[in-house]
Amino acid sequence: MMASRTMWVNGPIIVGAGPAGIAAAACLHTRGVPSVVLDRDDCLASLWQRRTYDRLRLHLPKHFCQLPGMPFPDHYPEYPTKHQFVAYLESYAAAFHVRPRFRQSVVSARFDHAAGLWRVTASDASDDAEVVTEYIGRWLVVATGENAERVIPDLDGADSFKGPVSHVSEYKSGEPYKGKRVLVVGCGNSGMEVCLDLCDHGARPSMVVRDGVHVLPREMLGVATFSVAVFLLRFLPLRLVDRLLVLLAGLFLGGDLAKLGLRRPSHGGPLELKNSKGRTPVLDIGALEKIRAGEIKIVPGVKRMEAGGAELVDGRFVAADAVILATGYHSNVPQWLKGSDFFSGEGYPKVEFPEGWKGESGLYSVGFTRRGLAGLSLDAVRVASDIATEYHTTSPSTRSSSSSMVPQPTQLVPCSQAET
Repeated sequence: MMASRTMWVNGPIIVGAGPAGIAAAACLHTRGVPSVVLDRDDCLASLWQRRTYDRLRLHLPKHFCQLPGMPFPDHYPEYPTKHQFVAYLESYAAAFHVRPRFRQSVVSARFDHAAGLWRVTASDASDDAEVVTEYIGRWLVVATGENAERVIPDLDGADSFKGPVSHVSEYKSGEPYKGKRVLVVGCGNSGMEVCLDLCDHGARPSMVVRDGVHVLPREMLGVATFSVAVFLLRFLPLRLVDRLLVLLAGLFLGGDLAKLGLRRPSHGGPLELKNSKGRTPVLDIGALEKIRAGEIKIVPGVKRMEAGGAELVDGRFVAADAVILATGYHSNVPQWLKGSDFFSGEGYPKVEFPEGWKGESGLYSVGFTRRGLAGLSLDAVRVASDIATEYHTTSPSTRSSSSSMVPQPTQLVPCSQAET
């Protein structure tokens, strides 16, 4: 049995209750604009709470990661743990009265040109009967972010492999892998840190490095590398800053990275690739030491999987008892946002940063800048300011008359309900 209902939203409909959605709702709240936040999971920031490994910390200093209007507690370390970050997000949401509607899986969002309103359909299957709700409002804020869905590569011969294959989103600790040979596919920050964690728990990891990767020290002489980059960008063009970062990385990490199997990309510096392709440079926190010691083996791409491991593209065979896919995530916006060409087929705004936060007909995006928490915070402030200007210059009677189907509520009320 399925129940259906319609809800009028006196303010923006925000899809996503991660840091982006929470920040957008908080910034709107401070400007006197109500909103409704929808999320498919049952908690805030489910990626951080449910799909991250135990040892994870913020990779950047905390002052680069705070959300608008509320700094991290003074007692937090420079690089907060994931549990501290989740606690911060929960406190942040409570401080700004952000109360998401959980278990609302958005299946479609479309602008109704005749009514001048957004229609967002969400399904809630948490009970025995599925409840489908259509949310109607003037503005839609897409805040599902860059990491909504896992990237699962198609490995030739995967069915032949006898061991477990999992995505890094399922990885918590290296404890279950003690004494085992583990093939980690992917050499980003997650891949490097998972390999380090596996070593710490007595496993024997091999890391697949197919392409070039920029590896930078997390800190240089006690100063965060990212802080150095931000400072230099005030005075120098990005490409020159990239060259300096690569030079400094060579001085602090050593010049033997290519010999270790970690060659740098032939085109594009660390910041340029981050901004244009979303390829975040690796900030080393100890993995390089393990690589040099032979505790983490670097191997090239996988040609095909076999029963006890993988044949590599260079003809060698690497034995493995388990495979962990540290292959990242991607946006899911094209799956549910209909009738709009604001987002590309890959799920990112077609207009590049810093202008990719606003579309047409009341459509906005938060968290697609490829610039982490600092980027989404900037988006949230801009989006809230823009919506608030329109919200407060439009009379309540005008807002409610946008559609004769719905009354003007305080914030969110059902306007029709039917059983099918």
